[in-house]
Amino acid sequence: MRRRSWLAGALVGVLVSVLAVPPSGASATVDPATAAAKLLLKFMTLEEKVGQLFVVEVYGQAADTVSANNQRLYGVDTPAQVIDKYKPGGVIYFDARRGPDNVRDPRQIATLSNGLQQAAARQRIPVPLLISTDQEGGAVVFRLTAPATSMPGNMALGAAGSTTAAKRSAEVIGTELAAVGINQNYAPVADVNVNPANPVIGVRSVGEDPALVSRIVSAQVDGYHAGGAAAVAKHFPGHGDTAVDSHFGLPEVTHTREQLEAIDLPPFRQAIRSGVDTIMTAHVVLRSVDPSGAPATMSQPILTGLLRNELKYDGLIVTDALDMGGATATYPPNVAPVEAFKAGADQLVLAPQMDVAYNAVLAAVRSGEISQKRLDESVVRILKLKLKRSLFLKRYVNPDRAVQVVGAPQHLADAQSITDRTTTLVRNDAGVLPLAAGPRNVLVTGWGVTTTQTLGAALTKRGQAVTVAETGTTPSAARIAEVVAQAAGNDVVVVSTNNAGSINVATGQPTAAAAAQQAFVRALVATGKPVIVAGMRNPYDIGYLPTAQTYLATYGYTAESVESLVRVLFGEVNPSGKLPVTIPRADGSGALYPFGHGLRYGS
Repeated sequence: MRRRSWLAGALVGVLVSVLAVPPSGASATVDPATAAAKLLLKFMTLEEKVGQLFVVEVYGQAADTVSANNQRLYGVDTPAQVIDKYKPGGVIYFDARRGPDNVRDPRQIATLSNGLQQAAARQRIPVPLLISTDQEGGAVVFRLTAPATSMPGNMALGAAGSTTAAKRSAEVIGTELAAVGINQNYAPVADVNVNPANPVIGVRSVGEDPALVSRIVSAQVDGYHAGGAAAVAKHFPGHGDTAVDSHFGLPEVTHTREQLEAIDLPPFRQAIRSGVDTIMTAHVVLRSVDPSGAPATMSQPILTGLLRNELKYDGLIVTDALDMGGATATYPPNVAPVEAFKAGADQLVLAPQMDVAYNAVLAAVRSGEISQKRLDESVVRILKLKLKRSLFLKRYVNPDRAVQVVGAPQHLADAQSITDRTTTLVRNDAGVLPLAAGPRNVLVTGWGVTTTQTLGAALTKRGQAVTVAETGTTPSAARIAEVVAQAAGNDVVVVSTNNAGSINVATGQPTAAAAAQQAFVRALVATGKPVIVAGMRNPYDIGYLPTAQTYLATYGYTAESVESLVRVLFGEVNPSGKLPVTIPRADGSGALYPFGHGLRYGS
């Protein structure tokens, strides 16, 4: 134990000295982090190097939480024991919806992070952890909830079109993550959403214009860095033109090489120029680069040939989750991690059957299938990132400070201010908006229990007599008739939709939920009452609601999005959001509303 402590202290001391002394003269071209990483590498065993390649999930809210799921997945009881067993390079946090239930409140998250870092510090080589999560902003992919600040999602930021707003949004997220010990965010999404039927990206993308996406993504990288978190651009080489969700299947992107250069690659090129720390792979087939049909995550022509050699990217490459359908459908647990690593990935995220995956990579190195040189290259990249983020010196956080930083008043104010610039007034044919001052009876209906309640409360606060009648995403004919009857006793109807334009890929027809929402809006409009439709997720709904005369796009349903919507309804905020995507006509005959469309009051 004494020897281990002495070695650990000596190594950290050497690393600190290497990083603290600025290079001069002939050595000025040597990156101190690279030199320190290579020095540290010399002391690591093969098993420790392989451990650094893996990013694992752990179950529990504290490092010593006993969970049957940890035993099921890893054969040990607690998160700290998972770190002790595998010595992984990283951990990814999830909320209770996925299962691990790592994130509840700022003090708890900070304490968990410290506990995991302490477990890593007890190792023979005390390499700190990259602690990651998916906090993209918006209402689709996020892990931290209130009191954490809810910033707008990507498409909302695209509607605002402001790099200043995008940078500040990412800075707030990064600041709050760093305060609780999460030092890497799996964001921003750099996909260009050119397919309205995309089931997995949609509002997670900035929009359809590569130049706009590039500007916003670059600003977000800067913002995350300013906040103290490493940034991860995803999903390379682009997931914006797929009709299959890679969580459940393997999509194919049919872009030609020319289309790839024009559409998908510009945001990643810009992210690289902006110094993005990490790029995440996509489980998508791209035959224009790799005719074999291998998903990008397992494709050497895509990860090494395109990303490393052509785009000259030398940062960290991480896989998307290897337990997703896009990976597991073709590659067994002992094959997926080896093939992904051979393709060019450095870190392997959520490999199913960890013992199998770890031993498969270890065996591949021992057999020569993976060279020691190739392994060392990846481990150096992982160590470099940890050194550049100062994790060897600042691996712990202050839980008291975390409570003060997360959800700070200025953060909340900035979130609302930025969100107010995103709401887009798409159609106002009847001139219903802005609503005049004065009391009226308002029926709030449509999708979302929390959404409709929050919307109703905001209207009530403004002196309206509100009735809330939530219908879900797939209202039955009986429920439609019931709520339409209620509309007769109200002056105005506000109805929220959620993907009312979604299409069944197999049939080319609207999904059951979309068809029901479309029928509901038609029935409400037929009452003759003023009907205000709010598309609360993808803005494409209006293409399938031809009778709706008043339509707004919010790109999300956070509390801030709902508040912004109501402010726009009453003219407290003049809508300034512009569509970051083209809205196609339902019959495929062209554009209903072009990219950049957006109405304002008084113009």
